[in-house]
Amino acid sequence: MPDMSFGDAIRMALAEEMRRDPRVVLLGEDVAEAGTTFKVLKGLVDEFGCTRVIDTPISEPGFTGLAVGAAMAGMRPVVDIMFGDFLALIMDQVVNQAAKIHYMSGGKWKVPMVVRATMGASRRSAAQHSQSLHAWPSHIPGLKVAMPSTPYDAKGLLKAAIRDDNPVIIFEDKISYTKVKGPVPEDDYVVPLGVADIKRQGRDITLVATSSMVQVALGAAAMLEEIGIDAEIVDPRTTWPLDEKTLIESARKTSRAMVIDEGYFRYGVTGEIASVIAEGAFYDLDGPVRRLGARHVPIPFSPVLEDVTVPTERDVFDLARTMCNK
Repeated sequence: MPDMSFGDAIRMALAEEMRRDPRVVLLGEDVAEAGTTFKVLKGLVDEFGCTRVIDTPISEPGFTGLAVGAAMAGMRPVVDIMFGDFLALIMDQVVNQAAKIHYMSGGKWKVPMVVRATMGASRRSAAQHSQSLHAWPSHIPGLKVAMPSTPYDAKGLLKAAIRDDNPVIIFEDKISYTKVKGPVPEDDYVVPLGVADIKRQGRDITLVATSSMVQVALGAAAMLEEIGIDAEIVDPRTTWPLDEKTLIESARKTSRAMVIDEGYFRYGVTGEIASVIAEGAFYDLDGPVRRLGARHVPIPFSPVLEDVTVPTERDVFDLARTMCNK
């Protein structure tokens, strides 16, 4: 399997699905000639033309609403939301329309659309372009939410999302597009939604990590190994459906669990996953499930301030060391 970047894996997935199914179209700001701000879609318009790779006006509510209607009419649109922070602009289209239509029509209508949104701080993009808001759609019945952490998962989850008959929101860490590389099969495959992945086997503590925090957890695990702590790393890959069985079984095996997520700590993904583990593995745990998330402040523009708002390898190492009494 050739190594490729996270961004290239996404482009490959989109190209394969557009060749496979003529109903798949891309909509968003600067998705055609510019290939998006992050150049992830660069070159797709050359193969598929501007009728399938569609540059839209700067109106997220407008083109997301258009995609909802197109999906109801039989298309499979992929909507590009340049920054995940702009979910605030499309909450009605996603939460009150896409997520509800199948239920409100008694199953007669479906909305097979994908919303691609970025997440993640540490890019110096300030408070309105640096948030990780994946907890929002995870809270809504009718939506599926995926968070790939590797190029392999990025390709497989996106292909699964495009083929799904439900609306799916995919959050892609913007730093990962060029920074994270890994092996990706050139053949057709999907990563099923709702199936977690154990990224590293271990026996002493379970680190449940999402998106870019998987890389942080892996770095911390290498540090922990040097002091005799063997960490298991579990990547949920989707926050809904959530693979509760894998999370609980890992925590039962290691007897300790920590949840690491780049979303806001308060009322976020870490709280939900920690609750699942605490309820399902209560009698096997040596202590409470601990959590690390973004500080409860707007993401600063200042680099030195921004860098302390989200969990780091050292944060994970220090907390895991304390939990393991090392």
